[in-house]
Amino acid sequence: MTRHEFQTVASRDVHVGKVVALRVDEVAMPGGGTARREVVEHLGAVAVAAVDDDGAVTLIHQYRHPLGKRIWELPAGLLDAGDETPLAAARRELAEEVGLAATDWVTLVDVAASPGFTDEVVRVFLARGLTEVDREAMGEEEADLEARLFPLDEAVAMALAGEIVNGAAVAGLLAAQAVLAGRATPRPADAPFTDRPTKFASRS
Repeated sequence: MTRHEFQTVASRDVHVGKVVALRVDEVAMPGGGTARREVVEHLGAVAVAAVDDDGAVTLIHQYRHPLGKRIWELPAGLLDAGDETPLAAARRELAEEVGLAATDWVTLVDVAASPGFTDEVVRVFLARGLTEVDREAMGEEEADLEARLFPLDEAVAMALAGEIVNGAAVAGLLAAQAVLAGRATPRPADAPFTDRPTKFASRS
């Protein structure tokens, strides 16, 4: 069976900002016509499930303007530092946001945030062997955030109860629970990041 190839036949930019760009593509559809697809380009991001020796995970309570409230998330940040690897970005964000370093790292999951309209993909790491380091708040939102330890099982229960809604956090917590219980095998920390978005970064 030959499957249709969805080729982009035309494209125009609507907005190019500091974090995202919005473009409209004309895509060739089965049957010979075309359809418009709005695409939000994103830099991509990393998130960290940092679990200590007692089985507690660090969550942050951070204001998210599109939702108009603070929500519980994993420490996370954009892949916005040039050639920085995802692992290096995760190490940096863990130190900046919650003042932690880790000796043991593995890749848990890659999460396509909302593939119907954006190419954003978040790589979630599991970090173990934690120690405290100096924390330097890098922005106004980071200066405001609250960090708190939760037993991992409690954090998973919060996700299932709808109290944690951030996609990368939900996926990362469930994956961390499965890995630490021996029900799943993680990938290496430097595993290929096949779906890392590149189009927005290539604009600069």
